[in-house]
Amino acid sequence: MHTLCARGTMKPEINAAVGFLSRFLRVKGHVNDRQVQTFNQSLQDILAEQYKHHWFPDRPCKGSGYRCIRINHKMDPLVGQAGQRIGLTIQQLYLLLPSELTLWVDPFEVSYRIGEDGSICVLYESQPGPVGLPAMTSSSTSGSGNPMVDSHISCKEEMMVLGRTSPSKAYNMMTVSS
Repeated sequence: MHTLCARGTMKPEINAAVGFLSRFLRVKGHVNDRQVQTFNQSLQDILAEQYKHHWFPDRPCKGSGYRCIRINHKMDPLVGQAGQRIGLTIQQLYLLLPSELTLWVDPFEVSYRIGEDGSICVLYESQPGPVGLPAMTSSSTSGSGNPMVDSHISCKEEMMVLGRTSPSKAYNMMTVSS
């Protein structure tokens, strides 16, 4: 396997994605700390195994669709598998997680969108480093001032430039008070 594609290089990205999803389980409740820990470890292991031959730090957009975690009218099977390991059904996961979620786990960047027309937000960002050295992390979601980060177009920006693949949906919101 190529040095850049070593399994360990995707760990910060996977940790960011799994931590993001786990916060929903904690916040919406009915899941104890032990279950959240088990969900975390299970999903980390599942994603690492799933992505090991689809991780290309030298071409971060390559395989982006394969690494995309999607929850809409269908639960992402990898998230469903981790949920089932802690005794949650797919229906329970739908109640705990956003009903429309797209989570991109790419080399050097993890970002998400809630809702079909929501804004894309960056959870984790780092810049490529030389082979064998750790990547430099950035918590900034805007321009970092670093030409390595600012000069590339992210997979999500590329998607936005190329246009939507599905028509926009109009949502009507109704609130009910008791």
